[in-house]
Amino acid sequence: MSKKLCVIGLGYIGLPTAVMFANHGLKVHGMDVNEKAVGMINNKELHIEENGLQERLNQAIDSGNLTVSLSPEEADVFIIAVPSPINDDKTANLEYVRKATQSIVPFVKKGNLVILESTVPPRTVEDVMLPVLKETGLNLGEELFVSHSPERVIPGKVFEELVNNDRIIGGINEESSRLTVELYRTFVKGEIHVTNATTAEMVKVIENTYRDINIAFANELAKISEKINVDVWEAIKLANYHPRVNIHQPGPGVGGHCIAVDPWFLVELQPDLAKMIHLARSTNDGMPEHTANRIQEILKEQGIQQGRAAVLGLAFKANIDDMRESPSMDVLRHLEELGLDFTAYDPHIKEIKHPRQTQELMEAADHADMLVVLTDHTVFKEINPETVAEKMRSKIVFDAKNCLDRSKWENAGFAVYTLGDSKHIPGVQ
Repeated sequence: MSKKLCVIGLGYIGLPTAVMFANHGLKVHGMDVNEKAVGMINNKELHIEENGLQERLNQAIDSGNLTVSLSPEEADVFIIAVPSPINDDKTANLEYVRKATQSIVPFVKKGNLVILESTVPPRTVEDVMLPVLKETGLNLGEELFVSHSPERVIPGKVFEELVNNDRIIGGINEESSRLTVELYRTFVKGEIHVTNATTAEMVKVIENTYRDINIAFANELAKISEKINVDVWEAIKLANYHPRVNIHQPGPGVGGHCIAVDPWFLVELQPDLAKMIHLARSTNDGMPEHTANRIQEILKEQGIQQGRAAVLGLAFKANIDDMRESPSMDVLRHLEELGLDFTAYDPHIKEIKHPRQTQELMEAADHADMLVVLTDHTVFKEINPETVAEKMRSKIVFDAKNCLDRSKWENAGFAVYTLGDSKHIPGVQ
């Protein structure tokens, strides 16, 4: 395939996608409005963290197949992979999609294909993109082809899942879908399922909403368990041995650009019908405050009135630097509202994102009464309890992700609590 691609948006999805196509022999031009990011990419430096991205970026640039700049270029295919966040009122902010579409209008020519990869509310292609693309003067579906193919990858495993996951493709007509299938067959080994654009948009939102509702159920179970003295982690583990049960894990909140955002798209579209979706989203949004309150309660249970916490984890997921919609930041805000002293630490976050953040674990642990684990980074699981105990004032752990080896910490003299425990339960793993 000798097509040239122009990828709009070089973030967590756009850059790996551009690199993947470039390393499969296509000429790719990447565009982003972030001048710093463009400069770093041109210098073969990463502005995001993703396993395997550095070597693949080096290969793409060294081969001459990938160029990047602050503006689009003419191409055969345009892929839009820009953010689609929510506003403060929980409505979809589609300005990034609109502006990205507007940016390619001067470069689009007859026979081109435009693909939206961003996760968006149903009817975004129909109501937002197509009216803008009509400004090209081309007949949509005959001279200009348009599809939606939502990304379905998880941070940390993007390249593996780009290749192996099934792909959903929804064109505005049959030819749009056919051209899109042909393009993604460049590297996709998973099955490709074809539908229309609006259904493809709905599919991605459904997937993330399902997960959000399941997590909300787990979080409700955790809060109930705290009241009746049950270890929710053990209860969920045993329940999941049932062949038709698959309960997700509770936690201090839901983060990331997808699960924490997409359900609001459905609530906005049909607020009178999306009642369970709304309740689940509100439940998960309330977990950071619940987590902060538990931290305060545990300190008081241990006889500590003016305690200090070392909060470990600012990214929304393990082993990445992605802080989009991270519940950790909300936990910190609620701790401040409660008047609790704390220091935050995350080895994957290279820039200071909070005034109480430190770049050193031991500095965070210094004179702390409690270690609070909010992100299950591998490096946290490998912490030596004896080492941090030397720095701490009191030996308490609140493991909101249930990721630590409990017996190891208890053997070092720590009182270990998890989200979903009503109290410190020695010996429960």
